[in-house]
Amino acid sequence: MFTFTPLLGAQSSSSKASQSILELDGGIKILVDVGWDDTFDTLDLVELEKHVPTLSLILLTHATPAHLGAFAHCCKTFPLFTQIPVYATSPVISLGRTLLQDLYACSPLAATFLPKASISEPGASTSAASAAASVTEGEANPEPTSAGRILLQPPSAEEIAKYFSLINPLKYSQPHQPAASPFSPPLNGLTLTAYSAGHTVGGTIWHVQHGMESIVYAVDWNQARESVVAGAAWFGGSGASGTEVIEQLRKPTALICSSKGGDKFALPGGRKKRDDVLLDMIRSSLAKGGTVLIPTDTSARVLELAYALEHSWRDASGNNESEDVLKSAGLYMAGRKANTTMRLARSMIEWMDENIVREFEAAEGVDVTTGQSQNKTGNQRQGQDNGGTKGAAPFTFKHLKLVERKKKMEKILSDQTPKVILASDSSLDWGFAKDSLRLVAEGPNNLLLLTEPLRKEKSSESPESRKMSLGSMIWQWYEERQDGVALEKASDGELLEQVHSGGRELSWTNVQRAPLDPGEQLLYQQYLATKIQLQDTSQGRGQENLDNTADALDDRSSSTTSEDSETEQQGRVLNFSTSLAHANRNKLGLSDEDLGINVLLRRKNVYDYDVRGKRGRERMFPYVAPKKKGDEFGEFIRPEEYLRAEEREEVDMQQRRSDSQMKLGQKRRWDETGPNGRRLSGSGKRQQGLRDDHKRDTADDLSLADEGEGADGAVSSEDETDEQVFEGPAKAVYEKAAITINARLAFVDFTGIHDKRSLEMLIPLIQPRKLILVGGTKGETTALATECGKLLAAKAGVDVSAADASVIFTPANGEIIDASVDTNAWVVKLGNNLVRRLNWQHVRSLGVVALTAQLRGPELPPPEEDSEESATKKQKLLKEESISDAVSTLDGTKPSAEKSDIFPMLDVLPANMAAGTRSMARPLHVGDLRLADLRKIMQSAGHKAEFRGEGTLLIDGLVAVRKSGTGRIEIEAGAQAAAATNGTIGARAGKGSFLAVKRKIYEGLAVVSGS
Repeated sequence: MFTFTPLLGAQSSSSKASQSILELDGGIKILVDVGWDDTFDTLDLVELEKHVPTLSLILLTHATPAHLGAFAHCCKTFPLFTQIPVYATSPVISLGRTLLQDLYACSPLAATFLPKASISEPGASTSAASAAASVTEGEANPEPTSAGRILLQPPSAEEIAKYFSLINPLKYSQPHQPAASPFSPPLNGLTLTAYSAGHTVGGTIWHVQHGMESIVYAVDWNQARESVVAGAAWFGGSGASGTEVIEQLRKPTALICSSKGGDKFALPGGRKKRDDVLLDMIRSSLAKGGTVLIPTDTSARVLELAYALEHSWRDASGNNESEDVLKSAGLYMAGRKANTTMRLARSMIEWMDENIVREFEAAEGVDVTTGQSQNKTGNQRQGQDNGGTKGAAPFTFKHLKLVERKKKMEKILSDQTPKVILASDSSLDWGFAKDSLRLVAEGPNNLLLLTEPLRKEKSSESPESRKMSLGSMIWQWYEERQDGVALEKASDGELLEQVHSGGRELSWTNVQRAPLDPGEQLLYQQYLATKIQLQDTSQGRGQENLDNTADALDDRSSSTTSEDSETEQQGRVLNFSTSLAHANRNKLGLSDEDLGINVLLRRKNVYDYDVRGKRGRERMFPYVAPKKKGDEFGEFIRPEEYLRAEEREEVDMQQRRSDSQMKLGQKRRWDETGPNGRRLSGSGKRQQGLRDDHKRDTADDLSLADEGEGADGAVSSEDETDEQVFEGPAKAVYEKAAITINARLAFVDFTGIHDKRSLEMLIPLIQPRKLILVGGTKGETTALATECGKLLAAKAGVDVSAADASVIFTPANGEIIDASVDTNAWVVKLGNNLVRRLNWQHVRSLGVVALTAQLRGPELPPPEEDSEESATKKQKLLKEESISDAVSTLDGTKPSAEKSDIFPMLDVLPANMAAGTRSMARPLHVGDLRLADLRKIMQSAGHKAEFRGEGTLLIDGLVAVRKSGTGRIEIEAGAQAAAATNGTIGARAGKGSFLAVKRKIYEGLAVVSGS
């Protein structure tokens, strides 16, 4: 059984987010991608939240917001989410971490708002609550209000690093049997294999093998090779020149493919033509003294753009004869995590195209595959150290300057010299691209160069079409071309189209974080208290305690707090929320079913609970032992509790001095102390410092960006005062304005996504039994489904009019598709003589046997004796069956099959027929042998086995084993050459090695023949 349910991204008017559920036989649920849209609407995650308690594992495909934008939000919001095993490649983990750190640092809306239901509880009907609830929860971009809306605490950089450290890294082409979540059924031999998908570094095509189901999940792939990103591994990876799809990805039972780009044609000339058009667009604007703004993502496709532009600047500066405008123009990349992204890119060269690997080897003198250093002369080293353009390693920039501070970016843009800026994000809704547009839009000689389409289909039924993002509106202007088109001459004589914006006004909404008012702080604390109370109710089900280090109720679960401080820190808010939870359970949404066995504690006059059919803790009395906060090093220690008397007096004196210096009416920080030494936060500064230090030690060292490290070395004092970032709860404040767009608009496709030609060529070669199209708009999906239906029917040699339309599915969001493998199964009974002759062979988790037998009719039961007793029993049985059938018909259920069902029987062949059929049965090899597994088997048997060349396993220096792209195994032996050198002993050794290899190969496969 295999069912597919797209949660987001199927036939959507804005095909940004991607979330899908794969459900296999036995209740196994796989979540593929945790994408989010640019609106950061929590309503998009409602369906996902329902599936979290039943998920078995999670797979991530690309390091883009469309594929993992909601990962950190789900880890922080859904307590069970962090207990689910997650799998991805190493580049997706590293680049995805920097992506979300940049996202939450730049976009306040990514933190999401306080739920509307929490501020409408009894006791929360204050003026601040009414003002905060004035905007509906489902609205993506709320209108400005006087009070704004309360934001939830976003995950910090350390928390994001901790979440991504839980992801299990995988390598390409290595089958892996994953672990299941604690609340998942057994996986029963499920196997995952990651293959290169192109499009991004580390992008993945997932192959899921479970029983008879072979599922290939391929969204946002690119077959063409690029400067940095290798092509998809349909034909065997980068540099492969095969004409057939590799065996592992060919003829799957279901292919899940994205229809994005199904109506797009590739630019003639390929990658080189695309790069030339990009440079011609840039040169045309720089020649007029303008600025070129290129909005792009912050971690994935920006690598391709940065590499292409850097090498163009190198070529221009190295050519002394020509007067290129690129020589005098500046090249910048603006992003909060620009330095970290490029540092990570330099550490994942082996995941990129083979040209990048060769360039790195030539520059560094190190072979990436073997790790051995190559010879490099002193002149070459000296020339590289002196800044020569030749021999520089990839992503070691000499012209591209990295900018991580907003003030520095504004200073660069205020200069009127020609320049090119790569800024995040491509949607223009957040990041430095939105801030740069405000400074670039008014210049008529400036150019806004889009690298991916931002179209959004208009739909009156879809709620997401109510408001268009900034990038979608600019893209609409580009497609309408209302104010005319300027034609610029390219280097090859062709004309380039640049659309005039015509001085049109664009509404501008700026979102800022602001501190909460006293009334809003009360609402926020009530929300936290209620949330902790709800969490305590389900704590025994395996959920972890909330970790809100910046919230006021953090010390509530600590066992080291003294009675005095506990009384002071709880306050009236916690007491109010506790009484509210006991008195108004129904208003908090806690029914008896939600409470479960906790109803014995939470409800009055309830002394019994039905445990029949229950599992786990539902069968035991709900006692939860208090847990102390700690980590792998032990319980957290509070240093302030072990201060000496003189140290305590010094701390109190400093605190009184700081309180006296505060101005009248000035708000305290969230972690400062209030009157009478009462702390406003749940943990002291020193305790918080210890926790932060521990998180920094245990987190991945690549997760922390060099915040103080600019592109040019030290950070100036002007950059240090970039923004006044405050801690603690905040609200979103909206400022509306209008900007005039005079800059020209242009588009060069740098998305790196498959086009119509690639889809129409590859899908018939893959030959899937079932094709599921997701990830595109409704028009793209429908057009591609029609074309693929014709191509698959022609490939199979079937008339197009008679082709089965159910082979191709085009589901909408939330629609369940049954794409199980088509099988014809019959139930037969095996004879005892035949069972004794069967020789079962096991291939992984399957048992295989081939048999030749005779099908006979069912054995009829012996006739019953005609007596009064038997007739009475028969009438009684018939009466009971008629009553049960009537009851089941009224209930709407089918009557169960009788236990006395009669099946046909398979039995051994007669002697005269067995001799004639034995010659017709041919041996059959079942299974798949991996050379890596064969290498381990031969080494464990005492043989010497090592890989030599591309896909060749050399055993004992005499036997070479190769595996072709179609799965065929070839064995070559060098026994004759060994015999000529070493005499008879060498020949025997060569023969022994050859036979041992052949024997081990047969042991890894099932050789079945007729019985």
